[in-house]
Amino acid sequence: MSSGPGAASAPAPDPHDSPPASDAPAARPARKSSMFSSLTVRNYRLFFMGQVVSNIGTWMQRIAQDWLVLSLTGSSAAVGITTALQFLPMLLFGLYGGVLVDRLRKRPTLLVTQSSMALTAIALAVLTLTGHVQVWHVYVAAFAVGLATVVDNPARQSFVSELVGPGQLQNAVSLNSANFQSARLVGPAVAGLLITGVGTGYAFLFNGLSFIAPLTGLLLMRARELHVVERAPRGKGQLREGVRYVTGRPELIWPIVLVGFVGTFAFNFPVYLSAFADDVFHAGAGAYSMFNTLMAVGSVAGALLAARRGTARLRLLIVAAMAFGALEIVAATTPTLWMFALLMVPLGLFGMTVNVTTNTSIQMSTDPAMRGRVMALYMMIFLGGSPVGAPIVGWVTDTYGARVGLAAGGAVAALAAAVIGLILARVGNLRLSVGWHGGHPRVRFVPREQEALAPAA
Repeated sequence: MSSGPGAASAPAPDPHDSPPASDAPAARPARKSSMFSSLTVRNYRLFFMGQVVSNIGTWMQRIAQDWLVLSLTGSSAAVGITTALQFLPMLLFGLYGGVLVDRLRKRPTLLVTQSSMALTAIALAVLTLTGHVQVWHVYVAAFAVGLATVVDNPARQSFVSELVGPGQLQNAVSLNSANFQSARLVGPAVAGLLITGVGTGYAFLFNGLSFIAPLTGLLLMRARELHVVERAPRGKGQLREGVRYVTGRPELIWPIVLVGFVGTFAFNFPVYLSAFADDVFHAGAGAYSMFNTLMAVGSVAGALLAARRGTARLRLLIVAAMAFGALEIVAATTPTLWMFALLMVPLGLFGMTVNVTTNTSIQMSTDPAMRGRVMALYMMIFLGGSPVGAPIVGWVTDTYGARVGLAAGGAVAALAAAVIGLILARVGNLRLSVGWHGGHPRVRFVPREQEALAPAA
């Protein structure tokens, strides 16, 4: 396998050479750069601007889709089924999508997948605006989008490195997340206005038309300015090769396992937030949109903070995941709508920190020839866990109430982070060190050899 040029393109280090759970970065240290440095690259700038428009449409459709299903059925479990159907293809076929992405050119692939998602949104808009929509239509549309996502998601994730090169990779990944979450500030608010004003169909229509922007950006890119990445040749055993590559590296497999637990049980916000808006606070679609918008404020802050950081530390991932789970438990107990709404901001910040830190550390620790398969496995676990988790948390929410459902999801995330943090410390031959620094208590993991030598120093 060719490692390609640049530090970030090198294969992941052998876990025996450097402990994966230490405070060392998951890949070589990146230079401190400005928060928006990758936007100086023309091709990435076109990609970024196209995604701004498309992401607004995506968030509008998410809100409209969840609210349409809830209004058609009156069931949180039905919302969970919709979410499950959208992510089920990733769970079933995600690894095969990664194999295809490693073989294919990314830009033509994205032109096909983005076009198919646009057509699906327009079809759902027509059904809704003409009054013929039924819940099974929404199920089919969600599944169709999920099929396109099997290829689209790893293609978009790995295409970023071709746009900016290894030197700007972390900054670009963080800005992509900020882009997606910034759209979350606009999309839910506009969707709420459209739903209450003229109906859900126009939100679907806007999403379908919004794909014109990324398609135009892809067509305007200069192919000669892309960073060439060697594509994997067609061959047998590539799926198994990708799985072996990940499972043999603790710095890849354990973060993926962690986000699997978080994504399956704690990130099912369409179920949780719609239930809190409708059943707990009886506030309607406006409150649901507000919850999503406030969570997006925190998510944008988390993504921009990640863009300023030069490294992606696994310690940060563990701490953020534990804080995220704890905040969900606290939010589940809040007595008033406004207290619950305000907690959406730190929830968004820590949730985005988990997302960006995992994404960045995995991409920067992966050989470019394997990146499509590795990112497909990551997205399969992170997003594909929803088909398993969404019906479960939907049933728990319907049976025991929204508060119990949200608290249970947060408890799973916090417990998984604690256990995996201990596993990474053990694999990296680390131990807990408690002391004082600058007049303040400091808790950290240090190499066992360092503590053994400390008394003799």
